[in-house]
Amino acid sequence: MFRKVHVRLAALCAGITIFILLVMSCSYLYISERSLRNSSFTSFQNDMNTLLSNLEQQTIITHEWLTRIEDNGKYLINVIDNGVPFLYNERNTPEQKQLFETAWDYYKKHFGVKSLIPSSDTWHMEYAFSSDGKRRDDCYACVITSERNNGTFQTMILYSMEPLLTQIRTQRLLFFTLDLLAIAALVLFSWYFTRQILRPLEENQRQQNQFISSASHELRTPLAVILSCASASMRASDEERTHFLESIQSEGLRMSKLIDDMLLLTRAGQYRWTIRREPVELDTLLLDTFEAFEAIAQEKSVRLFVELPDYAISPVFCDPERIRQVLAILLHNAVSYTDQGGIIRLSLTSEGKNTKIMVQDNGAGIPDEEKKKIFERFYRADQARSEKGHFGLGLCIAAEIIHAHHGQILVSDTPGGGATFTVVLG
Repeated sequence: MFRKVHVRLAALCAGITIFILLVMSCSYLYISERSLRNSSFTSFQNDMNTLLSNLEQQTIITHEWLTRIEDNGKYLINVIDNGVPFLYNERNTPEQKQLFETAWDYYKKHFGVKSLIPSSDTWHMEYAFSSDGKRRDDCYACVITSERNNGTFQTMILYSMEPLLTQIRTQRLLFFTLDLLAIAALVLFSWYFTRQILRPLEENQRQQNQFISSASHELRTPLAVILSCASASMRASDEERTHFLESIQSEGLRMSKLIDDMLLLTRAGQYRWTIRREPVELDTLLLDTFEAFEAIAQEKSVRLFVELPDYAISPVFCDPERIRQVLAILLHNAVSYTDQGGIIRLSLTSEGKNTKIMVQDNGAGIPDEEKKKIFERFYRADQARSEKGHFGLGLCIAAEIIHAHHGQILVSDTPGGGATFTVVLG
């Protein structure tokens, strides 16, 4: 499912960005080409204005002057005097003659015969046209008409737009190449980016499935015991029935605790926990928790100590009931996994704005590869934990409570052996 969503989301993300990229590229290319064409045509008009000034100063049109105007083939010139082509026109190749014929036809078709302005004896027109009548304009033409000796003298000057068209084609090829590279980069980025977005969702789905599977497994055992005891009690004597009922009650309470823990974690995952913050004297809270677990530790022949600083610690803004719950989880774990004769220390320190609560034991400790996993739901480094009334939810609940307080809960090795849990509150 996630793979299909990943492909579709990556395609959507890449498609939108690629569409925007292509629209912007085409828009810029259109504006750039239009600017190049306008600039080229304006430059041609300026050259023609200069040429017109020189032509007006010429009393006699010679072949040498016309050759100089052509500027080594940059321009092509065709001259007609009173409707009679100049002999100079014979220098043109058949292709060039055909080009001039097309240019004259375009001029006559689109501009016709222009009347001269009374105040001037010279008139000129610049335009662009297609040499083959099919492609886009690829030539510039300038027609100069002047009155000379009671006759009409016409000069056509052609300029090939091939340098401009080559520049435009090069620019298009450059844009096409850059767009291809950008599209490839966008596809790769979209694939990676959407993968990173979906990874937490996929991990959450995996954890949810694992949570359901683990919860079902944990509930199956006490449920099987309850059903077995209920069935056996129907055929048992009064004395045996009492024993079966006690087992049913014990397993029912065990199931109730497990369900409460699961509901608590569900509310935490949905951010529905209520944290009632208030100034709390943590040293008093530690003493109360110590007194509550002192009898439990004595029953297991484990020595429990509390260490408080000699100086006064400022009250911490937190939820006292939630922090008491965290301490109960940590101490319960420590008592459960510390052998007889072991030592558990509950201590409180202050460093700057942070207050630290530490629960140390000298039990078996936690391997390094397990330290990052012990806060996961239903995770048990010791597979026998369920026999001790543990379901692998306590440390997860403690971590959720501390994270809701924007604090930290850390685990490290106790010098000499054992585990040390540190809660940091700001």
